[in-house]
Amino acid sequence: MAGVEIIKIKPEDDGIRLNRWFLREYPALSMGRLQKLLRTKQIKVDGKRAEASTRLMAGQEIRIPPLDNEKATPDNTVLNKSDIDYITSMVIFKDKNIIVLNKPSGLAVQGGTNTTRHVDGLLEALKFENSEKPKLVHRIDKDTSGILVLARNRKFADILTKAFREHTLNKTYLALVRGCPEKFSGEIKLPLEKVGEKMQIVNGGKKAVTVYEVLDNAGKKYALVQASPLTGRTHQIRAHLEGMGTPILGDSKYFGKERCRLTDVADKLYLHAYKIDLSAIYGKTMIIKAEPPKHFVEACQFFGLDWKK
Repeated sequence: MAGVEIIKIKPEDDGIRLNRWFLREYPALSMGRLQKLLRTKQIKVDGKRAEASTRLMAGQEIRIPPLDNEKATPDNTVLNKSDIDYITSMVIFKDKNIIVLNKPSGLAVQGGTNTTRHVDGLLEALKFENSEKPKLVHRIDKDTSGILVLARNRKFADILTKAFREHTLNKTYLALVRGCPEKFSGEIKLPLEKVGEKMQIVNGGKKAVTVYEVLDNAGKKYALVQASPLTGRTHQIRAHLEGMGTPILGDSKYFGKERCRLTDVADKLYLHAYKIDLSAIYGKTMIIKAEPPKHFVEACQFFGLDWKK
């Protein structure tokens, strides 16, 4: 086992909280043990006692006791050309601070049970201009297509994480639904709570608000709906549209009491993260759009709906 280490904070980690830094570098280190090491002054920053919430600055030095067993294992992931081409083909915008992907339906953002291919595992291919590996700052469901924003440095990772958490970035989704809302625009204010494996409308549940507008409709049979969540509940748009009586096509979880079977169009979820407004963090107009996937466009054509309205 190695002895005490002195590690200098890199420029890209400027502003990161000490506990978050340890979570990344020493993933097996429990919060309880970290607190004890800080309390007993075994971990210090520039020779001084620190707290878990301490913001680190580039150039500062952290004294770390022997923690080899808790340290992150080296990332030896080697991506093949197919993986590299796959993830780079999703890039629709990049600058020195962010990368925006148009994620396909069916690709998970992170790994899990029986999930071996995911965005997180492909990020090594997006180290453009010899930059560091991009960081995930928000999530979208596996079967939802569309905009996924990545941070290219620690500063913007913190800015974006805070903005997504506080819902200061307006996100717009396109949803192809069965039926048509009685009102062509309005707000859905239905409180949500997780019951079993899905979010359900529950009196006294957590506040959830979605603004929507019907862009086009095929009578009362089908409609193309634009929706923007003002709050950030899990599966909010899916649960709200189901609660309004217009569930999203291809949604096996939120489609009323009957099972959703699609035979005339591709059997996929018809929910697409279409647009995000990043103006609040850029200080100027910055709106990025992601074209809907082929199956979404073809379904709109099949039902006689115009998604470009």
